[in-house]
Amino acid sequence: MNTLKIGDAVPEFSAKDQDGNTIHLSDYKGKKLIVFFYPKASTPGCTVEACNLRDNYAELQLQGYELLGVSADSEKRQSNFRNKYKFPFPLLADEDHTVINTFGVWGTKKFMGKVYDGIHRMTFVIDENGIISKVIEKVKTKDHANQILEN
Repeated sequence: MNTLKIGDAVPEFSAKDQDGNTIHLSDYKGKKLIVFFYPKASTPGCTVEACNLRDNYAELQLQGYELLGVSADSEKRQSNFRNKYKFPFPLLADEDHTVINTFGVWGTKKFMGKVYDGIHRMTFVIDENGIISKVIEKVKTKDHANQILEN
């Protein structure tokens, strides 16, 4: 796993969101952007994390942040997830792993004694110039917005 680090410039990427719209990194030029990766839409931990960000969305926006959620789920699954929980931010359906590989969050995981490849739950804060200013590797799903806002 070759994960992007603080100080790295994020390479341009594009992916479809839950509604089939193509989202480009360049759409956020001049804005602060939070890109959070989660393993699978509608699973308990991912739901808690995304709902925490939803519930704190107004505060994140006051601080100047835009949000993008990313997983390898299909557009339909992302759409169902977004609609069910009324997320005010786009969810990228990165089925071909373009964005996942750009950030380097795909790798070996262990769960209940099983070893497999999957998405590591990580969040990247990107400044107005497309440079990573913060990386959160140990995401606290119930308190994620505070992790982002901490200096």
